[in-house]
Amino acid sequence: MSNTEFEALNQRYAIPGHVQFKEGPGGLAIAEIANSLAESTITLQGAHAMAWQPRGQEPVLWLSRFGKFAPGKSIRGGVPICWPWFGPHAEDAKLPGHGFARTVMWEVLETQAQPNGATFIRFGLIETDATRAQWPHPSSAQLRVTVGTELKVELVTRNTGSTPFQIGEALHTYFHISDVADMAIRGLEGCAFLDKVGGGSIRKTQQGPIVIESEVDRVYLDTEADCLIEDRGLKRQIRIATRGSRSTVVWNPWIEKAEKMGDFGPEGYRGMVCVESANAVDNVVTVLPGAEHVLQAVVSVEALAG
Repeated sequence: MSNTEFEALNQRYAIPGHVQFKEGPGGLAIAEIANSLAESTITLQGAHAMAWQPRGQEPVLWLSRFGKFAPGKSIRGGVPICWPWFGPHAEDAKLPGHGFARTVMWEVLETQAQPNGATFIRFGLIETDATRAQWPHPSSAQLRVTVGTELKVELVTRNTGSTPFQIGEALHTYFHISDVADMAIRGLEGCAFLDKVGGGSIRKTQQGPIVIESEVDRVYLDTEADCLIEDRGLKRQIRIATRGSRSTVVWNPWIEKAEKMGDFGPEGYRGMVCVESANAVDNVVTVLPGAEHVLQAVVSVEALAG
């Protein structure tokens, strides 16, 4: 993005004391949000929230120090958007895993300073011939983000055509934790899940809280309760409350897979866990003509009792 384009973007959408637009890592255009409540950084490529940190708190999102920041490349960490399918494409393995939304450009549609001190920003996915070739359904996708003491992220899919379509989707959120050995995830007890590490075809039932001692890649189905990441090292818990989400994905690559990926760095897997608000597998969503679907996640931080 040229200096002239940044100037035009700032003239239209920058808000002093809330948001400005500038060049970020790898030359990517970013929205830099800093208000009295929190700080956040969002790239226009993928409308990808890379960071969120409430004032006086440790970072809540995890971002790899070894990530690749380049046009068309997915970023390791933050909140990648998986859309309009989750995982491999059902019919064409050559299409990108988790869809194309996280690696294409989005445009800024609105910014707003809210009365409580939070900052609101709305993005729209930019359609191109390449995206239409992968997703031929008449539709629009927007991302609404509110940065304050909570981080609210809403992925909005609208069907602008005359026939229904199905979407798989996820807010593929990487959370910063003190150490994976000092953490547990609550809220999914008793839920059925597909264990992708074990092949993904056998349904299991979660017994007790989730602790991670090896590679974990699970799709929990028909989930409704808040998820709580209890972090004893940081003496806090991260709460993930959702709406329009029927699946929860829990992922940590562990040692061997993280090494093969190349953008985790040494022992990077220890400081992160993904708890993804999603609609996947049995929980894909049908969007009727003229209708819209909203996938919402609200992230907050609480002191850990005891």
